[in-house]
Amino acid sequence: MFTKPQPIALAVSMALALPAWAQGGADVPALTLGEVVVSGDASGPLATRSILTSVDVLPRERIEDQAVANNWQLFGQVPGVMLTEFGQGNTSGKFSMRGFNGEGEINAVKLLIDGVPSNSNDGNMPYIDLAPLLDIESIEVVRGTNDPRYGLHNIAGNANIQTKSGGNYATGRLAYGSFGTRDAQAALGIEKGGFSQNYAVSYQKSDGYRDHSASEKAGFSGKWFYSPDDGASRYGLIVRHREATADEAGYLTRAQSRADPEMSPAHNAFDSDERRMTQVAAQAETVIGEDLYWTAQAYMNDLDDRRYVTFSAGVPQQERYVAENHVGASTTLTWRAGDTALGNLTLVGGLNMERQDNRSERYNTVRQVRQSRTRNQQFDFDIHGGFIQAVLRPTKDLTITPAYRVDAVSGSYANRLNGTNYDINDYGLIEQPKLSAVYKLAEGYSLYGNWGRSFQVGVGTAAYKVNQADDLAPSINEGWEAGMKFRPLGWLEGRVAVWRQTASNEARRRLNDPANDAENIGETRRQGVDVQLNAQPTAKLGLWAGAALQRSKILKADAASVQTEGKEIDHVPHLLYNLGADYRPSDALRLSAWMQGQSGYYLERTNTTGKFGGYALVNVSAAYRVSKAVEVELQVRNLGDRYYEYVWYDGSQSLHAPGSPRSIHAMLTARF
Repeated sequence: MFTKPQPIALAVSMALALPAWAQGGADVPALTLGEVVVSGDASGPLATRSILTSVDVLPRERIEDQAVANNWQLFGQVPGVMLTEFGQGNTSGKFSMRGFNGEGEINAVKLLIDGVPSNSNDGNMPYIDLAPLLDIESIEVVRGTNDPRYGLHNIAGNANIQTKSGGNYATGRLAYGSFGTRDAQAALGIEKGGFSQNYAVSYQKSDGYRDHSASEKAGFSGKWFYSPDDGASRYGLIVRHREATADEAGYLTRAQSRADPEMSPAHNAFDSDERRMTQVAAQAETVIGEDLYWTAQAYMNDLDDRRYVTFSAGVPQQERYVAENHVGASTTLTWRAGDTALGNLTLVGGLNMERQDNRSERYNTVRQVRQSRTRNQQFDFDIHGGFIQAVLRPTKDLTITPAYRVDAVSGSYANRLNGTNYDINDYGLIEQPKLSAVYKLAEGYSLYGNWGRSFQVGVGTAAYKVNQADDLAPSINEGWEAGMKFRPLGWLEGRVAVWRQTASNEARRRLNDPANDAENIGETRRQGVDVQLNAQPTAKLGLWAGAALQRSKILKADAASVQTEGKEIDHVPHLLYNLGADYRPSDALRLSAWMQGQSGYYLERTNTTGKFGGYALVNVSAAYRVSKAVEVELQVRNLGDRYYEYVWYDGSQSLHAPGSPRSIHAMLTARF
């Protein structure tokens, strides 16, 4: 389906051909799902949605009414994003994109909450649920390799969960749903005299849709900001905390999953997880004169997770304990130089650092009683980086954005099982050049293109010089994208794009390895076509649809796995799609329906154990405003009660985690 490359030539030729930051939304590749939006003039730092690549914005209206147990489920509405639903207690699932799977072997998405980096050491996203649902203002998803703001984990793109800031409001919600699910949330905003306070709390308890899958979760978020000079500056503190306990139903054999998908095998009877997370951040931003805008932040992330898990009947239970403390800081300076001899110019520069203290322990256990220790590791991982980006607009229709980023890592690893210590690989300076452009063809039509490099280094002990004398090189991802954003009518807009991303010496985590190491995959290629549409034909009706065709391939396999050469990477569907409609027949009544689906995927890299995992799920909701302040809503998820599942291969058999059957949720929301 895909032709052979002229990659850089295509991306750069269209890149010499891309949005004016201060122009209307039709010139910028970003799309807001379910809405047709015209952007205003630019001010302050450059916005995420102005990045010249595939950017999708999920607005508050598509977030706050979702009956979901975990925030990663919200991303199922975003085109080109894949959901992986493990269904195992606190290890419930995750999202991924651009042909990377969600297995946890390569975590290729940088997660941020209000701009605060929020990945664990291995790139996973336990912190994603720190933002209570009623506190989320929007979610911005950036796909591709050309965003220079972030380095570590920004392999295929990034996602920023933006929470509410300022305002005066009070919102509360009570909900009850299938499987004994009880949910209570509240959010409060107070703003007066330049001082703003935002609070949110959440509590959820559920029996789960399978046996032995009960869970209980509670979280808090607080933001305090002060603006002393009519909004030209902001200084504030953010504190978030969440605790969750959950039983794990375990994985089923294929026969068990077909006979009784709600069962939990006897060997999983003592599997569970306890997780505590805290995030604290201090942020500042200010205008310096008329043309300079400065931002800075310092943050701390703390994770404590103790999990008991049994993967199949023939293996012992494991206790897995993770304790991580990450502290970091970042700063950016934006200079809007205005008109120059080269054209209208904006320069952005930034620096960041993060210091990680990570502890990982594992034990073989019987009914949560320790029998033997299999891992006792402590490792420091530190990263420093910086970037510079120019936004040049030589004509009113053309914007060119070159950028350059560099990162460096340091640290050490102590194996406390045997008392040995190891230095980190000297990856050197990891250089990441990037180039983007957009050209406005006509009113409502723009071409854009981009090219860039991102990187992958080892996580866990794979970052250190264990059993080797020479330093390893980072895996360099090189990607390009070319596309068109169009608005042929005032109520219709869309985007179509082709993209490709290749990687040198790609490696993946060994998920069940006591040594916490990695294995080489080799040289890989991922490529695809994305198509998206937004329509608002009337004031009462909004429509949106998206589809992603994608392929992943191992071009040159590592010597230890030559049988995988030319094969597809596991757990990557060829097709992802979603579509939806919102209809307001009256001011009081709101009806919604949306669908998401994907094709099947291979379970492992030899592609010999069959395809699984395809699904198509339909969700519907009806909301009625009883009064100015009170709304009731009924939501049905998986309306057709379709069976779907997550499947993986343990080397001898496929193991299955059935997805949730039809569920019904009733919600009562009050807004003041």
